[in-house]
Amino acid sequence: MATYVIVGAGLAGAKAAQTLREEGFDGEIVLIGAETERPYERPPLSKGYLQGSSEREEIFVHEPGWYADNDVDLRLGTRVTRIEPAHHAVRLGDGSRRPFDKLLIATGAVPRRLPGPAHYLRTVEDSEALKRRFAEGGDVLIIGASWIGLETAAAARTAGCQVTVVEPEPTALNRALGQELGELFARLHASKGVDLRFGTAAAEITETGARLSSGERLTADVVVVGIGAAPEVGLARDAGLDVGQGILTDAALRTSHPDVYAAGDVAEFFHPLYGRRIRVEHWANALHGGPVAARSMLGQEVVHDMLPYFYTDQYELGMEFSGDIEGHDEIVYRGDPESMEFIVYWLRDRRVIAGMNVNVWDVVDDIQELIRSGVTVHPKELSSG
Repeated sequence: MATYVIVGAGLAGAKAAQTLREEGFDGEIVLIGAETERPYERPPLSKGYLQGSSEREEIFVHEPGWYADNDVDLRLGTRVTRIEPAHHAVRLGDGSRRPFDKLLIATGAVPRRLPGPAHYLRTVEDSEALKRRFAEGGDVLIIGASWIGLETAAAARTAGCQVTVVEPEPTALNRALGQELGELFARLHASKGVDLRFGTAAAEITETGARLSSGERLTADVVVVGIGAAPEVGLARDAGLDVGQGILTDAALRTSHPDVYAAGDVAEFFHPLYGRRIRVEHWANALHGGPVAARSMLGQEVVHDMLPYFYTDQYELGMEFSGDIEGHDEIVYRGDPESMEFIVYWLRDRRVIAGMNVNVWDVVDDIQELIRSGVTVHPKELSSG
């Protein structure tokens, strides 16, 4: 009987295990996770769950009994310390060795950290700790105007806290959306009373707040750091797998070893639409990548070609983003951005490469179809179509 081992019990790993069973795999599935919670989804941790609008049980991928019912050996609170591709085995923290026929690495990413006492938002425990602190009120200092940083700022402000955001870039989400669209999110938070400090960084985090690179000292009851995440590639690198920004894979999520696969935040996979490898840290990539990896492990001809997709909820703003803005040379709006109800397109050579719908719904499929088509469009068609 074949044994498939999945390292990483997050969304990608759990969906891979589910897909293996749905596709008829009757061998042994071992799903190994370092956390003590069964697999859950991370977006609610900085959105509904942090704000108190969703319940704890809603974040989990499967019901508690699903793993036993589907004969999935779920090992929580267990660390894989080494992967041995040549011997088809993984070593666990207790010193034991687990053989595999095929292996999926879905270890995700970890927050980039700064020296000093601060909160981070990656796990359900992190979210619950912040929820408790926000309920107490007080001054919250957030380092980084990233998606996580801004969603956390919205949750803290909604809870009644005084919030300051510090960001070295000239505006919010500058790298993700560019300055023009980043300014829109900055204005939204400013309108809610958030104190935004752009063009400066946290030089030191202390027990009472932070000292900025400008020399200014800010006091805070809570400091939250949201400056991005780093993929967990250590096991793969030590195992001799090819690693770049993430674990390098082909379009079917196969790594440089024929029996080892990677999916989710940790995978840097070849995307046929872009003709290059990309690494995507968002929820949809894990949701769809896990099943693709599972089918690939079963020998099916598959391609992981989902477009990058992301969504956010901040105050009354709901947004969905599709595509990749890299190399864009034009931005076109349909609707008025100041109304907070519009669609924006990023173009390169008169072709749509990314789109974002803000408080406009049921248009994602159309936007993604336009991106995939690669057709030449006139800006007037987009702004008034």
